[in-house]
Amino acid sequence: MKIKTFNIYILFILFSLTFSSCEEDNDVKLIETNHQVIYTSEMDFENTIQVNGKISFSDVSQGVVSREWRFPENVVDIIDSENDLTSNEVTVKTIFNQAGTYDVYLHQEFKGDAYVGETIKGKSLDTTIVVTVLDSLKALITANYINEDGSTGAELNLANMAENVVTASKSIRFSQSTIGGPENFDWTLEGGDPETVTGEENSIDVKYKKLGVYDVKFIASRERPEGIDTIYFKDLIKVIPSTDPVDLEQVTEKDGKIALVFSREMDAFSLDKNNFNVTIENDGNIITSSISKVSIDPDEGNIVLIELNNNRVYNDDIVTVSYTPGILMTTDAVEATAFTDVRLEFETYNILQDTEFDYSFENTTATEWPYLWWGGEWGMYDLDIVSSNAQDGSKSAYIEYHENGGMIIGHNNLAGTPVTVPIKAGQAYEFGLWIYVTEDFASSPYPLNDSVFESDIRIYPSDWSFEALVTTFTEDFPIGEWVYTNTFITGPSDSNVDLYIRGYNVGTNKRLKFYMDNFSISEVNLRP
Repeated sequence: MKIKTFNIYILFILFSLTFSSCEEDNDVKLIETNHQVIYTSEMDFENTIQVNGKISFSDVSQGVVSREWRFPENVVDIIDSENDLTSNEVTVKTIFNQAGTYDVYLHQEFKGDAYVGETIKGKSLDTTIVVTVLDSLKALITANYINEDGSTGAELNLANMAENVVTASKSIRFSQSTIGGPENFDWTLEGGDPETVTGEENSIDVKYKKLGVYDVKFIASRERPEGIDTIYFKDLIKVIPSTDPVDLEQVTEKDGKIALVFSREMDAFSLDKNNFNVTIENDGNIITSSISKVSIDPDEGNIVLIELNNNRVYNDDIVTVSYTPGILMTTDAVEATAFTDVRLEFETYNILQDTEFDYSFENTTATEWPYLWWGGEWGMYDLDIVSSNAQDGSKSAYIEYHENGGMIIGHNNLAGTPVTVPIKAGQAYEFGLWIYVTEDFASSPYPLNDSVFESDIRIYPSDWSFEALVTTFTEDFPIGEWVYTNTFITGPSDSNVDLYIRGYNVGTNKRLKFYMDNFSISEVNLRP
């Protein structure tokens, strides 16, 4: 019998009591059951230890006549024994002095046929226990400048007080390698963006935007067998002024304020609210609001925060920001350039990431997006998961509505069960979908019951409590590019719903061909 891993054995001794009676007295006869019970001191941890770590092996089987443990040669020290290859002791305490994976063998002879678990196996049993011996945990890091073309450049001097010079807005590529099987990887990159990184990435690029001198720390660790290695360099990076233009990298929202993200640290004394202009539109209406304050984010010196008088921005607003050159500059005295009507892009969290819903089509096939059998034109479509065009990742869904056809599909898991999404009562959501129409398509309005319908794609919950997304393919719909479409709704009740994706192409004599990718459902704040 060969055992590659051990679960916790329940140690027990099974006794059978046989009673016989006669006129004079009652005799109780005890019958012993042969039963194999083996355990190790590390069996709860897959028998994994570190070099020079201890592990004990015990045979507490019932009915054993003889046993022999056999250990790998030149690897093990059997404690309190001159023989490091074999032992017939009930418990053997050992030290493994070399990294690797090793087999420990146990041969047992029983008085009679022995149980292994609930199965009788025989009088002679052979068992193999696999022991994994890890190296002592050791980490190594390197740091390199990044060339203009993105390739890896010269190495930095990794030493305390090295103060490797980095020009503001430039990045450093940090890499790590380890031995000893660490489970946790933690970077602390003072002054960098990002400033902390957790994960097993072999390489990360860190941008330095703020002037100063900064430390770098990397910790690799594991819980069992316990191990840790810390690499720490004090004052490793020195960020100096740059003559490069300062770039506006992003306009986003932070705590209801408008956040202007620049490529490096901005000078607070150069801020003047009169040099900025903000326009807000909501549902076709212009929201009038003046700027009350402009400041530097206290946590990130490269972010300028714009606050509005008695107002804030909401996810259903269309917000644009302009800057007319004044004295706005970086801390290294480089002036910011003008920008006009740069649109604010909200950063939201896609709750579909926490469900089985394959929002990016990366892990499903067309079989998992089945037709819902409405009959008629609703089954006149083609769908496939393809890698020829993707908005993000490597795959997307390619769809063709037939002439005068349509589509109604859902999303099932591999077991054929509809995948559900949690919706909370009173919570506002943004439903989003990326679409890429492949060729010119002009939808022909089709009168039905005195209404006019155009080709579209819509999303409904299975309880039909709201219309989650509507995208109409009008004559001016962009062709040959990815377009983000969205709808805002408020959850009517607490429920787990599956989603119906309905497509309509009745009244047209052309096929509508498009890709769709990256569904998103995000919790948002809507303007009251």
